[in-house]
Order: sequence, then structure tokens, then C-alpha cells
Amino acid sequence: MCAGGFQDEEGVRVSDSVIASLVIIGDEILSGRTRDANLSYLANWLNEAGIQLAEVRVVPDVTAEIVEAVNALRPKYDYVFTTGGIGPTHDDITVDSIAAAFGVPVVTHPEAYKRMEAYYGKEKFTEARKRMTRVPEGAELVDNPVSIAPGIRIENVFIMAGVPKIMQAMLEDIRPHLRVGRKVWTQSLTVHAAESKIADELGIIQDANPDTSIGSYPFYTGGYGTKIVVRSADTDAVAKAMDAVQALCFAKRFETDELGALD
Repeated sequence: MCAGGFQDEEGVRVSDSVIASLVIIGDEILSGRTRDANLSYLANWLNEAGIQLAEVRVVPDVTAEIVEAVNALRPKYDYVFTTGGIGPTHDDITVDSIAAAFGVPVVTHPEAYKRMEAYYGKEKFTEARKRMTRVPEGAELVDNPVSIAPGIRIENVFIMAGVPKIMQAMLEDIRPHLRVGRKVWTQSLTVHAAESKIADELGIIQDANPDTSIGSYPFYTGGYGTKIVVRSADTDAVAKAMDAVQALCFAKRFETDELGALD
């Protein structure tokens, strides 16, 4: 472990398929008092890195629930991210819960203690703030350039802050060390027709384009419409499938909006 964050001995590796999951922790999310702002950002951030977010769970501040979620996800996915519950208060139990999931004790990380004591000064380095130097035994630090209190990595689990700006800053420390895959490209087309009028033909287009995933999402804004989204790691495959969708809409004389950008 170096002061600038963790290091993978093998460095950055590339594979075709890297998948991740997210555990959002907090009673305040489930109660509706706080709106989660991390899911969308993390999903987009991971996709840009060639990692697909495949599953999300929202759990309360209950140790057994956190342990169950983390232990279910960490053997299933390349990476597990958690957000929330690593602050200074008594109800921030994420560190203790993930230590329990791994069957290890909670210890004070000497580098985290050193950084935070230097940041706050001895007089203001309260017992509450010292709680944020605690990690599951064997864990490494994830840098936090916003408010100094670090995130944590233990094996393939990343324990991140719930505050969006801090979580986003932590991700940038992680970025160079993740095993990456292929970015999934997306293109969308809004069709001003009911989904039922295009569903059968979309199924045929999907069968003819197995390297893509084609989704249709109906809406109503004074009239029925459908947003069609084509996804693939192959940009040519996206273009081929979307050409077929546009040809279908033209043949049926459905009005469409301008084709969305490939992103």
C-alpha cells in the first residue's frame, strides 16, 4: 500500500467482460428522506471504463442485511461497490459489517490515522473522527482528496462514501487499478407510436442481431410513444440494428425524432 492509493501487482488488465454490483446502504435512502445520486453516476462511470453494472441492492443500516448482500455479490461479480455508512457517527456501521462479512476484525489503519491527524490537528481529531480510520483487517485505502477520510478496498469490495462529490473523487483514485473490459455503446430512437405496434417486428430485429440488446420503453405525453434503445460493445452492430429499426419505422410510416448520438 502506498500513500497515493492501492496498487495491483499485475497492473491494469483488459478482458472482454467485466461486471460489477452496487450495494447502497442507508435507512435514509429507503425512507425517502435522501435521494440516491450515486447509482446513475457510477453506472455511467463504470461503462466508460468498460465495466458493466449488473446488479444493485439497497439495504438498511442493519449488519445482517449488509453482510448478506456483500457475501452474495462478491463471489458473483468482479467488483462490488458500496456507498454510505463510513462516517464518524455511531450509526455508520458499514466498516464493521463488511469486516463481519469477511470474518476479520476491525483495526485502525495507521496511514489513515496519520493523514487525518495531520489534516485536523490533534486537538480537533476527535474520537468520532478517529472512527473514520477504522478498516477491516487486511484492507487498503482509497484516497479521498475532498475531505481526507479514505475509502476502503478489501479484495474485490470497494467501500465508498455516500456523499456524491466524495464518492466521485474516490472513483478517480480507483480508476487506474481496475481490470477493464469493453465499453458498451448505446443509441436511442424515439418513435411516436405505441409499443404494441412495433413489438413483434422488434423481436425479429433482435433475433437477427444477436450481438446487440434492443430495449423498448413506452411512454405517454399526450400521445403514445416508444423509446427504442440499442446496446452493444460493437459499434457496427449497433448501427446495423438501428438501421433495421429505422427502416421498420419508415415502412410503417411512424414519426420519429432525430436519431440519438452513439454514446
